[in-house]
Formats: sequence, C-alpha cells, structure tokens
Amino acid sequence: MKKSPQEQKLERLLRASKFSACGFMGKDKRNLWEIIDEDASELASAGKTVEQVAKRMRELTDIGKKALGDWVDAGHGLEVSVDDNRGIIPCPWPHHVRCLKRITTVKHILTSIEMRWSDLNVHLIEEHAFFEGKGAPFRIEPRALINLIFRQD
Repeated sequence: MKKSPQEQKLERLLRASKFSACGFMGKDKRNLWEIIDEDASELASAGKTVEQVAKRMRELTDIGKKALGDWVDAGHGLEVSVDDNRGIIPCPWPHHVRCLKRITTVKHILTSIEMRWSDLNVHLIEEHAFFEGKGAPFRIEPRALINLIFRQD
C-alpha cells in the first residue's frame, strides 16, 4: 500500500534528521508500520498491552524520582534510578506533545540486567505503539522490557 504524504514525512522525521541526529529508526530497514506490527506481536505473545507497559514504566520512573540520581529499591528485585536532564523533547508525530528529557534506568539486582528509557519512550509506546527501530539509541526490545519490569521475584 502506498504511503500518504503525511506518513512519508513522519518516516523521514523518524530517520536520522535535523529533528534527531541519531533518529528513532536506527539502522532498521523496515518501514515504520512493520516495526510497530512486529513489536505489537511481541506484546500480544507476552500477554501485555502498550497501556500496561507504559503504566508500569511510569510507576518505576515515579519511584526513582524520589531519589533523583540515586538508586532506589523498586521491589521484585529491581532498583531504579532517574536522571533529569534539563529541557524538553517534542514527539515526532504531528501533535503538540513535549516530554521532559528524563532518563529512567531499571536494574535487576541479582542478574544486573539493566534497561533505560526516556519519558518520550513511554509516550511513544503508549500513544503510538512505537519502541523505536533496531539500532536506535533508545530502542527498547518489548520482550526484554516485559521480562524485566513485570518480574515477580
């Protein structure tokens, strides 16, 4: 199916551009909708929705905000640390969402498995089902994220 001019423009913005030097698509050759569809399949096979994932990511960020820059026990064998970088970053989709440049890092204490995300990642996941393209600096693998943030040990 042919992409609309708006879809073409969005995909150009998501690739390395003046909007984002590294881009949101990384080295991924798939188109935006293929990335979103494959990640949606991963979520479905894990029995989670983008809303559940984003809610849990926000919960962990909120826990870490209390001790800005220090590690905090988040339960279930997890520690969380939040670093606030001054400023905001706009969502590349054509709406007026702006997110703080805040980075949350979550680590499983026993395995040292660690993941990080920005507030923009949470928005992109919840509102656009977009985990970014493979090779993007803030790409989040859905299955790995679910395995980490929904741990029960």
